[in-house]
Amino acid sequence: MAKITASVYTSHVPAIGAAIDLGKTTEPYWQPLFKGYDFSKQWFKDNKPDVIFLVYNDHATAFSLEMIPTFAIGTAAEYQPADEGWGHRPVPVVKGHPELASHIAQSVIQQDFDLTIVNKMDVDHGLTVPMSLVCGTPPQEHFEWPCPVIPFAVNVVQYPVPSGRRCFELGKAIRKAVESFDKDLNVQIWGTGGMSHQLQGPRAGLINKEWDNAFLDKLIADPVGLSEMPHIDYVREAGSEGIELVMWLIARGAMADIDGGKPPKVAHRFYHVPASNTAVGHLILENQR
Repeated sequence: MAKITASVYTSHVPAIGAAIDLGKTTEPYWQPLFKGYDFSKQWFKDNKPDVIFLVYNDHATAFSLEMIPTFAIGTAAEYQPADEGWGHRPVPVVKGHPELASHIAQSVIQQDFDLTIVNKMDVDHGLTVPMSLVCGTPPQEHFEWPCPVIPFAVNVVQYPVPSGRRCFELGKAIRKAVESFDKDLNVQIWGTGGMSHQLQGPRAGLINKEWDNAFLDKLIADPVGLSEMPHIDYVREAGSEGIELVMWLIARGAMADIDGGKPPKVAHRFYHVPASNTAVGHLILENQR
């Protein structure tokens, strides 16, 4: 059967993508941030999955206020990088895994979660920046991502947004879905977005280092308790865009220890401020046999 071997968590700041695309990764401002992902690039090469299930939020590219799915799974064969107003990022087309994606949709819906099934959409920086950070930039002679990706978009932009508990329980349903797939696949689940930041109003530029690191501590050691945190705590402590962190709970809920397995191994942990006007968090957890 298929199995989830690891979960990866990372911020998806658009300015990080611009820094990569414009060749600024070694500049003094950006170098400390990208150094924090050196381990991750090598880890990914050593632990390359067959499929990545990538949880992210769309930023008004594939979806708009005309249609706001709470949870949307991509079941297409490929996804074009989105034009977010300045042309699409110079990254490869994202290849999907329709067979596994369709199976997950079937299984999760039968577990009483309502998913929107999307057969055509562009993917924005929410998905492509994490891929660039962890997978690196593919060489021109072999310009493709290292493995297929199943995009899973969560609405954390327009209220009402799903609760942390709902996201955590959804992660458990996704793990069951993956494990019921009848092909031997190594699957990683990624949760993206956050950490503390606010893009507008009197608190624009808010960064809360203490809260961010406490969130990472709880994500590792007390994910069930963390899943009960109400929305107002995210907004008050981590800013209006800090609510993106509920998406990390989907990935955490899919880990084996949530259903009686061993606690995950912390392979890597990294935190950095600033990246544009945002705190960057990053974590890799490995399931233990």
